[in-house]
Amino acid sequence: MNIAKLMQQAQEMQSRMQDTVKDICVEQSVAGGMVTVRMSGDKTLTAITIDPELLDPQDPAMVQDLVLSAVNEAASKVDEQLKGAMGGMAAGMGIPGLPGL
Repeated sequence: MNIAKLMQQAQEMQSRMQDTVKDICVEQSVAGGMVTVRMSGDKTLTAITIDPELLDPQDPAMVQDLVLSAVNEAASKVDEQLKGAMGGMAAGMGIPGLPGL
């Protein structure tokens, strides 16, 4: 086993992952599109859209719950995309012990 080659492959994989994270942008809607969030690959929330009809001063908890749900679902989508990207990269590089995660 060539340790130098293995380290080079690991560095290439890390660089590709950083590029992949930069390219990911997911959007998630809940409540029939009443709340929509957009999130980047590093899980930075980049946008929130709330339908004005949803804003009821008597029930702020409902809006809070919907925003929380949308954000959590968007984060799960980011995780799924990153996992898929990592698995494909590891399999493509043929790194021992990383058969596609």
